[in-house]
Amino acid sequence: MSLNFNIHKPDEAIRPSIQEKIDNLNKPKGSLGRLEELAMQICLIQQTLSPSLAHPCHLLFGGDHGIEREGVSVSPREVTWQQMLNFTRGGGGVNMFCRQHGFKLRLIDVGVDYDFSGIEGIIDRKIARGTNNFLYGPAMTEEQFCQAMQIGSDQADDCINEGCRCLCMGEMGIGNTSPSSIWTHLLADVPLADCIGAGAGLDQPGIKHKYEVLRQAVAHYSQQHDQSPLPYFGGFEMIAAIGAMLRGAEQHLVVLVDGFIMTACAMAAIHLYPAAQDYMIFTHCGSESGHKTMLALLDAKPLLNLGLRLGEGTGALCAFPIVGSAVRMINEMNNFDNAKITKYF
Repeated sequence: MSLNFNIHKPDEAIRPSIQEKIDNLNKPKGSLGRLEELAMQICLIQQTLSPSLAHPCHLLFGGDHGIEREGVSVSPREVTWQQMLNFTRGGGGVNMFCRQHGFKLRLIDVGVDYDFSGIEGIIDRKIARGTNNFLYGPAMTEEQFCQAMQIGSDQADDCINEGCRCLCMGEMGIGNTSPSSIWTHLLADVPLADCIGAGAGLDQPGIKHKYEVLRQAVAHYSQQHDQSPLPYFGGFEMIAAIGAMLRGAEQHLVVLVDGFIMTACAMAAIHLYPAAQDYMIFTHCGSESGHKTMLALLDAKPLLNLGLRLGEGTGALCAFPIVGSAVRMINEMNNFDNAKITKYF
C-alpha cells in the first residue's frame, strides 16, 4: 500500500488553556456537558482557542459492488446510478441536509456501473464499473485500492484548498452493508452473525441468505493468508472515504463520521492509523447489526440515535448543528470577568 499519511495525535500542550477558557465561560462548570467535550476535541484538533468550522464540505462517493449479484440487498444495482443522477438534480436526502446546513456537496463516481459521460455535477474518477464479486476472490486489486485511497485524499485536498475546516463523507452503493459487516467481523473480532442486518430492508429469509453468502466469502478469504480485508471485501466508494478521512486527519480537519458504513470505514482508517480517531466525531448510531458494537469497541459516543438507515452521510449532516453549537459556545459565550458576573461554582 503505497499511499502514506503523516497522522499524529493532537498536541496536548494546549489542553489546560482550552479547559481554562471553557471553565471561565459564564456558566456553571461542566454545565454544557457534551458540548464542552466537543469544544475541547475541536480545539485540540485545530490547536487553537478559537476554532472554526469554515466551509464545511460533504463528499459523497458512489460505487457498485460485485457481491450485489448474490442477492444480498433488497435494492437492485441500478438504484446506485439512479440515485446519483437524482443527487445531481438536488432531490436526495443528502441534498436537502447539505442545503439546510450550508455544506458544499461533491458527488464523485469512483465505481458506479453506469456511464455518466456529459452529466454535469458528477466528478468522474471511475476506477471500474463496480468491484469484483468477493464471494469468489478479491473485490479489487492492490493497485485499485491505492487508486481509490488517492482519489479520496485528493477530494479532501480540493476541499481544504477552498478553506474547509470540517469534512464529512457519505456513500451511494447498493450492497455496501455486506463489506461493512465483514470488516466489522474481521477487524473487530465480532461474530459474523452479529454484524449482519437488514441493510436497506431485507426480511428474515433475506438476512439468512445474506449471512450464508458472507459466511462462504469469509471462509474462502481465510485461505488467503497474505491479503488485507480492506481491498479484498471493500467497495471503491468505501476505500475513497477512508482516504478522505485520513487526509482530513492529517490536515487537522474535524471529520464527521456517519452511520454503519462510514463507521466501518472509520474503523478501517483507525486500523491503518490509530491516531486518526482523535480527529473524528461520531455522529449517529443506526439500527444496523454490528454498529453499536463497533462504536463500543472504539469507545465512541455518537451524538444522535434517530433510527436513520439512509446512508449518504445524512446522520453526520443532521448532527452538524450540535457540533456548531460547541464551537459557538467557546467562541461566543462571555466569560465571568467580562460579563461582571460572580463565579457561582
